Amino acid sequence: MRKDFREFILKGNLLQLAVAFIMGSAFGVVVKSFVNDLIMPIIGKLIGNVDFSNLYINLSEQVYESAAAAREAGASAIYYGSFVNTVVTLLIVGLAMFYLVRVATRMEKPAPEEVPATKECPFCMSAIPIAATRCPNCTSELGSG
Repeated sequence: MRKDFREFILKGNLLQLAVAFIMGSAFGVVVKSFVNDLIMPIIGKLIGNVDFSNLYINLSEQVYESAAAAREAGASAIYYGSFVNTVVTLLIVGLAMFYLVRVATRMEKPAPEEVPATKECPFCMSAIPIAATRCPNCTSELGSG
């Protein structure tokens, strides 16, 4: 049973999938930091010193000084700034994956074209070797091919 499990775990596809999952998780963390710490502050500055992480609609009666304070208090609110950050993160991850797949596709070598091993006899329509000068079925002379 241990041997079967080891063979299952070490199969190429499963191992590759595990590595891809771990790399994808790490990539997601990096992109999230990139968006939240670099991209969104620049966009916020261009729009007029807006901090997207602080944008929310308070649905409760109490006033909170920030979205973080409202979250901490468990207030009913719509945190649309966080949603904007998440959408931008998704778009950047999608764009990165698009370019990654595009580059990987270009790097793949095209499959070599198969050279046919047989040809068709024009007289009896049977398959014969390419190098044949006479059909073994109908004995017709084929010429130099």
